[in-house]
Amino acid sequence: MGRGRQKAKHTKVARELKYYSPETNYAALERELSHPNTDVVTESRYSADDDDDDQGYANWSDER
Repeated sequence: MGRGRQKAKHTKVARELKYYSPETNYAALERELSHPNTDVVTESRYSADDDDDDQGYANWSDER
């Protein structure tokens, strides 16, 4: 019997989220887009040595 009330609450929350429009901080957006982010890592996550680690798995699958 509680499903109707639960559905009504979910509908209310969904409607609030759909029509919610917060104030946009254009100054912060401009700063974020104009300056390059120095925290971005430019080197690859994987090194050439990672290929050697896969050999153990390849050998294991051949044993089956």
